[in-house]
Amino acid sequence: MRNRLFLLILSVCFLAAIPARAQTMAPDALAKAVTDEVTAIIRADKDIQAGSHKKVYELIETKIAPHFSFTTMTRLAMGKNWSQANPGQRKALTSEFRVLLVRTYTAAFTQYKNQIIEYRPLKLAPGDDDVVVKSLIKQPSGQPVAVDYSMEKTDQGWKVYNVKIEGISLVENYRNTFNTEIQKNGIDGLIKALAEKNKALVQQAQATVK
Repeated sequence: MRNRLFLLILSVCFLAAIPARAQTMAPDALAKAVTDEVTAIIRADKDIQAGSHKKVYELIETKIAPHFSFTTMTRLAMGKNWSQANPGQRKALTSEFRVLLVRTYTAAFTQYKNQIIEYRPLKLAPGDDDVVVKSLIKQPSGQPVAVDYSMEKTDQGWKVYNVKIEGISLVENYRNTFNTEIQKNGIDGLIKALAEKNKALVQQAQATVK
């Protein structure tokens, strides 16, 4: 589980630092173009290499998070329960889920050790607004790992709304967890659980710094 989480974090990291021309680029070309730039940032920053949670958090928050559709991710993770949530609950769920993902990414991102990502060409037809970009993570040891990005076209360019590692979906994994919590304590109970989890992650990060 821990290794799969790291691979997830590694895979999404290479969609960061999207250039201004992102809105006009094909999604696969976009992902491939930024790989070298992000790799350079990681390798050049001694604090990140040393495992600085603060630096990693800032990198993810500024360079990665803006290129994910957290509303779509939250809606899909909620499944049928999304329609039962009122506007205030939806806003709170999306906010807490975003924080959870960013904090989780931060904790795992410090394990980066020169893995290489290769992207497969995508056949993009005119009018396509929902695609899957396929990639392969090559590790220093072990078998390559297939990672697929579900991406949707928005007014701000292509954004990721799901990631699959060897066929295992991030959104579906959270959907199971969300459903269980909602069945026990309702939607407000899920919001509370996410908030408590986020608080715990912050405390863990602070303890690490100390």
